[in-house]
This record gives sequence, C-alpha cells and structure tokens, in this order.
Amino acid sequence: MTQSSAPRFWQPRFEITQRDDGCILMRQRDPLPEHLPVVADYLDHWADRTPDTTWIARRENGGDWRRVSYAEARESARRLGAALLARGLGPDRPLLILSENSLEHALLAMGCTYVGIPFAAVSPAYSLVSRDHRKLRDIAALLRPGAVFADDRADFAPALDAIAAPDQIVISTDTGADDFAALLRTAPEGADAARAALRPEGVMKYLFTSGSTGSPKAVINTNGMLCAMGAMMSDCYRFLRDEPPVLLDWAPWNHTAAGNKVFMLVLYHGGSYYIDDGRPVPGKFDETLRNLRELSCNWYFNVPVGYDMLVDALEQDRALAERFFARLGMLFYAGAGMAQHTWDRLSDIGRAVTGREVLLATGLGATETAPFALACTEMQRKAGNIGVPSRGLTLKLVPTGDKLEARLKGPTIMPGYLGDPEKTAEVFDAEGFYCLGDALRPADPDDLTRGFYFDGRVAENFKLSTGTWVAVGAVRAGLVDAMGGLIRDAVIVGENEPQLGALLLLSEQAKAMTPDARRAALEAALSRAASVATGSASRVMRALVLDQPPSFDRGEVTEKGSLNQRALRANNAERIAELYADKPGGSVLMVTAERA
Repeated sequence: MTQSSAPRFWQPRFEITQRDDGCILMRQRDPLPEHLPVVADYLDHWADRTPDTTWIARRENGGDWRRVSYAEARESARRLGAALLARGLGPDRPLLILSENSLEHALLAMGCTYVGIPFAAVSPAYSLVSRDHRKLRDIAALLRPGAVFADDRADFAPALDAIAAPDQIVISTDTGADDFAALLRTAPEGADAARAALRPEGVMKYLFTSGSTGSPKAVINTNGMLCAMGAMMSDCYRFLRDEPPVLLDWAPWNHTAAGNKVFMLVLYHGGSYYIDDGRPVPGKFDETLRNLRELSCNWYFNVPVGYDMLVDALEQDRALAERFFARLGMLFYAGAGMAQHTWDRLSDIGRAVTGREVLLATGLGATETAPFALACTEMQRKAGNIGVPSRGLTLKLVPTGDKLEARLKGPTIMPGYLGDPEKTAEVFDAEGFYCLGDALRPADPDDLTRGFYFDGRVAENFKLSTGTWVAVGAVRAGLVDAMGGLIRDAVIVGENEPQLGALLLLSEQAKAMTPDARRAALEAALSRAASVATGSASRVMRALVLDQPPSFDRGEVTEKGSLNQRALRANNAERIAELYADKPGGSVLMVTAERA
C-alpha cells in the first residue's frame, strides 16, 4: 500500500471567542470535509471499489474466522432489507435487536440501514440479567417494533414473553418461518426503491442511554449524524485514509462507542472489523489474547480495565507485544479514566518494541453526540487529556460555579429523544447547544488548544459542609489510581459532611488477601493518597468496603459497567451513616490527621 506523506493526524486551527457573559466559544476554522450523505452510500462505495475486502469477521464456533466481504455484505443487506420490508417494517415499525454482537446482528443492522428501517440494539443485560425486564418493556412500548431479533429463542424466551405482542415477529438463527437463513433467501429487488429514497435526515437507528435514573431514553441517530461523524474521524485520524482500519473489538453495539464510532470508522474507510468474543474479565480475556496473536491491528480500542489486563500479557510475552505493535497507529481508551501506572507501562512497551512513541489517547463524547466530539492526538506524558473539538463542532464552555460546563453544537448532535419532547428541551440551551453535563478543565488556561481534562459530571458533584465543591469524577479517578490496584472503583461520599469518604469496590488482588493483610494494605494506600491530596475537596479520609456488588436493576451500575454515583449514594445511606458516625465501627478504614 502506498504511504502518504501527509500528516498522520489533524493539525487543527481554532477560532476562540470570549463573550461578555463569561462563556467561551471554540471551533476549528476549517469546515467539515465533504462526505457521502447516507450510511448505505459507504457500503455501496466499497462494494464497488474493493468488493473482496473483509468488512466484518467472527470466529465460527471458536474455530477459523468467518469473513463477510463488502460485496457479500451489500448482497445480504439488500435481501434482508427486502425481507423486512415485506414483513411490514418501515420508518414507524423498527427492528428491535436483543442479541450480542454477531455476524447476523451486523447484517440485519446493515439490511435495515440499506432500506431506511430504523433499528435499536439494546443491552442484552436488559433481557438476560434483569429479573423484572422493566426497562425492556419500557423500550418495547416506546419503539413498538415490527420485529425482534433474538439469536437464540430459548435464551431470550423470558424477555420475549415480557414484551410479547399479538403480531410480534421473532427473527432468530433457529429453524423456523422467520429464521435468519430464510430472510437471506428473499429476492433483493424489493430493496431498491427504498434504498433510492434514503435521505440524510432519515432516522438510521435508536440508541438507548443507560437508563440509570428511570427508563432509558431513545436517542435518535440519523444518517447525516453518522456520516458527519465519519468525516470528523477521517480528518482526525488521517493515517486511516491510506491504511484502512483493521481492528479487533469486543465492545457492545448497543453502546455508541462501538455501535457508532467503531462501526463508522471501519465503514467510512473501507476497513475490516473483527468481532472479539473475548472480554476484559477473568476467564474470557484469553480469547482476546488469542485473537491478538493472529491479528495486527492498526487502530485499537479498549476500556481501561482491558488495558490493565493487556499490559500484563504484553510485558510477559515479547512475541505478543511485537505482533500487537507491528502495525499500530494508535491506542484509544474510553469508558473510564486510565490509571497512570497503566499508561506508563503501555507507553514503555510501545517504545521498547517499536523504537518510537505510539499515540495513546482518549476523547469525549456522548450517545447524543454520535459520539465523536473531542479528541486528543498530541503525545502526552500523563493520562486524561480529552483533546479539542472536531471540525464542524462548536464547543461552548459555560461558567458554572467554579467549573466550566461543556456544551456542543454541530451536525453530529442528535435531533432529540424519541417521543420525549420535554427531555429533549431540557438538554438543549437557548442557543441550541447540547448540554453534555460534563465540566472541563483546560490543560493550559492560557492556551485552550492544548486540550482539556474531564472535571466531573455536574450532576454528580456536591458540596462539603464547608461549602467547598467536590469534583466527584476527578476525585474518584485519583483515588482509584492512588490505591495501586487494590480497588477497581469507588463511590465518593461526604455531601454536607466536613470530610470526604468513599465506598470501595475491591479488585481481585485485594479479595485474594487475608482480611488482616487486606485492611493493612487498604489503610496504608488510603493514607498515602490522602498525604498527597491538595485539599479537603480531594482528600478521602475514611472508607468502607462495599460487600454487595452494584445492582443493575436498581440502577447502580450501567450495562457498560460504570457506576451511577448518585444511585449508589442514595441506596447506601445506612453505610454512609456508619462511615460518619461519631464512633465509627470496626469496618471503617480511617486516615488520621497526622498520617494525612
């Protein structure tokens, strides 16, 4: 492949305006690059230009890779689209997808996209983990789907019963009238008229927010949103124009990171998407390592806990490290803050193997922003810089207390939530900016082009009894990092109290210790963290270990695995009271003033 001499990443130029009301507006001077208007255009483009290139692949029954080329994907999309139209699906009768990532899932989604049938992939946890199926019933009532895809009818039987409708069509890989194979035998010509009628403003899909506070909201995703996001990413990650992405990814398509960003990153550039059946959890990560021993990705995404597991393997296996970094253009992480020790170890391995710096970066976005919004492409020495706004977007920073609240406007922002004009109105300000709910801190207050750091969720933050605001996100990330691998997460508490406290979720490392050794290690780490904290709003002085895991049904943890700080504080009021009792019980971990 011919290598371009052009820059591998963007080189943005900015226009920054400081308004009299204290707000700051920041946008790139160059306009959004021209791009194809609907997502189906990209499938057609690559099916015509590189028909035999693998679009998507997955191991078949744990064996060899089963690959679907761009030409095969288009033919399947036409047939599946025609079959769904014949069954009465359309703009007002979407497809509800309950199953995890699979080739069938991908092809059904592309079939819908090709003929203008909206689809909604929802978290399998709503079907397989939830006991009351309340959120799934709410989703079905809102969407009124024309059909439901459940890969295995037996596994999903309770969920299907919970949302059963008299005219419900269930598509599965089982044998039956509406099985996946039968749909693929449909004549494709029925898709052509619908394909010709696609428009950028047409709804492509619905993505549901995690629903940690009540029923999930359906974020409307249009063709235009995703195509504009593809252009933004291509401008940012310019090396992918010459080196189409080859990537391995496990992240669920019901979430915007993989379902939108990774999906469009591949499709926009004519790349190849390998589905990883591994997971960053004990017992399943070996499958990820097996795949990485075969594939050399040039763009790689994972969540921080995945990198924690990966870096251990890379340090122990030089051959794996050489294979992993052989073609790698960059590493991207999201979903949570990365611990500095993980960042340092990854950077060290990359330099040792390649003799150069390998970009390790993150960004900021939301389901409502498609999600690509802010991105960092400058080499950093520490984790956390989320970068600068993409071409086509305007970032507005609004003073809120002593914080800067982030708001965005541009072609990748959702038009609203399906069937909920009130919630839609709540998240847009008077100038039409979407309110992220996140506070940002400039890396350099005198030069905003150096990027920003996440400074907490505005709704999660609270005040101590001294009146000092606590940036919960930053405190939580700092504490997890400072505890040196003893905890996997923490809930920050102390609203209207004089000191900060924390509810700790132990790591597997800490769980393996004896009780006495664990307590000693936790108190020592907590004291070290307190000794370097800069003030009362960042110094955690007491802690308790949470005995029970966060509950999905109670909204304490999202399907992505992130904690809902507000829900956990509300649902653990008795434990928090114990933490702040005049005479704390023996389970409370304390930091004395002398040690802090």
